[in-house]
Amino acid sequence: MQNPQILWADDEIDLLKPHILFLQQKGYDIATVNSGVDAIEEVEKNNFDVIFLDEMMPGMTGLETLQQIKQIKPQIPVVMITKSEEEHIMNDAIGGKIADYLIKPLNPSQIWLSVKKILQNRQLIDEKTTLNYQQEFMNISMAFGDAEDHEDWANIYKKLTYWELQIDSTENKNMLEVLESQKTEANSSFARFVKDNYLDWMQEKNQEKPLLSYQVMKKKVFPKMREGKPLFFIVIDNLRLDQWEEIESLVSPYFNIKEKQTYYSILPTTTAFARNALFSGMMPMDMARFYPNFWEDEDSDEGKNNFEEDWIRINMEKNRIAGKFTYHKILQANQGKAALDQFHAMLQNELNVLVYNFVDMVSHARTDMKMIRELAPDESAYRSLTKSWFEHSSLFDLLKKIQSADADVIITTDHGTKRVNKPYRIIGDKNVTTNLRYKQGKNLNFEAGKVFEIRKPEDAKLPKLNVSSSYVFAVEDYFFAYPNNYNYYVNYYKDTFQHGGVSLEEMIIPIVHLTSK
Repeated sequence: MQNPQILWADDEIDLLKPHILFLQQKGYDIATVNSGVDAIEEVEKNNFDVIFLDEMMPGMTGLETLQQIKQIKPQIPVVMITKSEEEHIMNDAIGGKIADYLIKPLNPSQIWLSVKKILQNRQLIDEKTTLNYQQEFMNISMAFGDAEDHEDWANIYKKLTYWELQIDSTENKNMLEVLESQKTEANSSFARFVKDNYLDWMQEKNQEKPLLSYQVMKKKVFPKMREGKPLFFIVIDNLRLDQWEEIESLVSPYFNIKEKQTYYSILPTTTAFARNALFSGMMPMDMARFYPNFWEDEDSDEGKNNFEEDWIRINMEKNRIAGKFTYHKILQANQGKAALDQFHAMLQNELNVLVYNFVDMVSHARTDMKMIRELAPDESAYRSLTKSWFEHSSLFDLLKKIQSADADVIITTDHGTKRVNKPYRIIGDKNVTTNLRYKQGKNLNFEAGKVFEIRKPEDAKLPKLNVSSSYVFAVEDYFFAYPNNYNYYVNYYKDTFQHGGVSLEEMIIPIVHLTSK
């Protein structure tokens, strides 16, 4: 393997021979020049891994040389070296996208560290990440058995998400398969936990239950409404914790993260149930019972979320929350632009609720369109697609406006999504819901085991279509498939992102309070 190639440009290069010898002893090949012009000629003729550039050379300065080099070969890392500590020189150099900035007098270790950081940074990070995860692996696995409550499981999921993102950022991702196996084991244990505890959470007097969908606005949104300062409540449909972590790096230059938590989506983890509960402050059984004109079942011919503004109004009235609010649902680019155009009017309201449906639309499009599946073939690409959308979205533009106006923001979602791979046979009549992760209906026939069955919907505060209706939820990465045309059905839906069932990804979801910087 060829030694790393370094070009060093300095009009006093002869005085730097001790440093050059030191680097050569460390295994680097050094080419030297005395001027910016000579440096540019060398860059045009040869390939270098790093360039050291003195800023105070006569004739063409280091900054001028840097600009020329970046036009010829912008990918080469450049280390600017100078005797001056003037801020404007440092700013110009950083603006020119330098890799490092060193101030004379130099010492050999300082130079070597700079080169090592540039050339071996990725390798060292990869090795350290792998080692750290290996050390943490056993602790996380032991936590599955020791987890006693919803907070323990939220912490386990946060750790798994953290390590998934860390490993995904490494070059070879050689621990990703191990992590996926650990996530599978975690979801199996989590499903047992939910089966044992979910119905107990439905008891109003239960003080040990997690924050659930129907409690979010009462406990997390309404208390943050302050007179004279608008609050923006933004719901990104289908946003998982790992996707939020990717987006957070884009948001953090503009906002302080005042509070970052998770809450639990109710079952079924779908728009019709979880988001209506989020906005109404009620469980689905009560929505269907007390407001039948606003309630539509999952497979209804009517829109399942046509009354979100009404649910918000009911929730505010029920909690005696005074003040004006607006509601915006963004499904298309022109709706996002319209929301931006109304921003100054929104500042006159105590609460502004905005729903962005892009992430949910991508998950559905990935199922139906081969091109989208190829764009997002795995979890990593799915996150990347979400981040790319956000970076160029009207939502990001809105957040920048909110920051400029010194307003507060709460960002959350209604449920997450699970990548499914294992079919689970189920039989039902024509009235059974079509969702792949849960079924509602009568005479459901399936093999007991890898499901969570609720025979009495009222115990889970869920409405029922008829007297004998029950609910069955898929767990882990299973999805329901009918025996009719089974192979086609399985091949079509395998390796797609679905929601409605029981998994860490679907149920434990982020809620973040941001304040303007």
